[in-house]
Amino acid sequence: MLHASSILACFEEAVTIILIKFPSKKSFAKHYKFEACSENLSIKWKMDGSPLRHIGKRSMGFVLILMSWLPFLVPSTYAYDPLDPRGNVTIKWDLMQDNDGTQDVRVSIFNYQLFRHVEPPGWKLSWIWPGNGVIWDIWGAEATEQGNCSAFRGRQLPHSCEKKPVIVDLLPGAPYNKQVANCCKGGVLTSMSQDQAKFGASFQMNIGSSSVNGGPIPGVPANFSLGLPGYTCGDPFKVPPSKFIEDQGRRRTQALGTWNVTCSYSQFRASVSPTCCVSLSAFYNDTIVHCPKCSCSCLGQPGAKCVKPGELPPVLQLQQDQEPEPVVLCTHHMCPIRVHWHVKLSYTQYWRVKLTVTNLNLVKNYSQWNLVVLHPNLRNVTQVFSFNYKPLNPYGQINDTGMFYGIQYYNDMLLQSGESGNVQTELLLRKDPGLFTFRNGWAFPRKISFNGDECVMPLPDEFPRLPNADQLDAQPLPISIVILLSFIVYSMIE
Repeated sequence: MLHASSILACFEEAVTIILIKFPSKKSFAKHYKFEACSENLSIKWKMDGSPLRHIGKRSMGFVLILMSWLPFLVPSTYAYDPLDPRGNVTIKWDLMQDNDGTQDVRVSIFNYQLFRHVEPPGWKLSWIWPGNGVIWDIWGAEATEQGNCSAFRGRQLPHSCEKKPVIVDLLPGAPYNKQVANCCKGGVLTSMSQDQAKFGASFQMNIGSSSVNGGPIPGVPANFSLGLPGYTCGDPFKVPPSKFIEDQGRRRTQALGTWNVTCSYSQFRASVSPTCCVSLSAFYNDTIVHCPKCSCSCLGQPGAKCVKPGELPPVLQLQQDQEPEPVVLCTHHMCPIRVHWHVKLSYTQYWRVKLTVTNLNLVKNYSQWNLVVLHPNLRNVTQVFSFNYKPLNPYGQINDTGMFYGIQYYNDMLLQSGESGNVQTELLLRKDPGLFTFRNGWAFPRKISFNGDECVMPLPDEFPRLPNADQLDAQPLPISIVILLSFIVYSMIE
């Protein structure tokens, strides 16, 4: 499996191709160098160090064959998640009232992602005022810095005079006179699938200008940021005004103006290396396929920190709102999270799987964790023990993706590495006569994500196989064979 951190811009391979000349059927060998660059998708053949061919629009047959493996050369930033194609975090800026020199604004943050949530220490919303904007007062949240308010003398100082204020959510139990509806969660947002009552947050502000003479109100700010790793926000755009329900639904009011900001997540931006890996086993094979070596980091690599069994983790000195760097146990894969999929039993009409999630991070607990699995037999899930399960159907009728998450107050928190640092369940699936098989690793998942980040899977040819599996089962064609077939098609076109 190729990781984003290991994909190169260009790929070169020396290839020896045997050509057969028709109709004389004479054969001769030539040495070529194949080069594919992912930046501009250019493909070139080189012979003896000089360019031989440059593939253009005329050789579409050649290009189409190469496209079967060319996507593996193209860097991926994981900005688009095929399991959650419409997932995003939306910031809503509602102008509620325009006063004499000030404005009342309501800001809301909604996590419209199916399975990715915001963990502690939570979001840190920031923006840049287009003019001399200040926050006179705020409810439901607070600015981390007041800034330089020396321009205001002889009266009450603004809550924040920063050009780029950073706003954080209030903690649970905040004073009642500082609370508003849907606030005070410590910046934590659940995913839509786990808890639809806690996937949003709101706060209210009274804003104005820092000009002593009461200059123009700055308006909608720009350069929004959630302060979360991996998230990038776009520019504000005007949408129809938000409407609010009052008096138990008998009256509706609306904002004077509403602007939305859409923020998207990229796993590559969040971390240069993966954060979890997958191991596999089955009752019909004694081999345990461990996580691929160096899945998240390499043991002994500069900057890779781990703790050997029996040692104590280092003492951490962190600020209150700072998340600790992972301190993991020393393993060959160096991942803080390991997911194990074990094909446990086979019945006449059903089969059973044991799923275990192990926390190898010594300094972090994972609250409200979730696991997303892609497997074609999930449409026939009969029973799940010890976990909550919810099918995800991002593409309508295709039911091959499901989310597992903990039961509240039982196992919804994955504790740090140790005797209790794991959660496990078993699931019972009905066999589909036209689909089910144990051959060729079909019983193992195609993709697994932990807390929204894709885990490193073993290669398909390493999956546990049946003891009497035919050794002539279809295998992926080597790259040299693909190149040979492609060259023959190209020669025939020319």
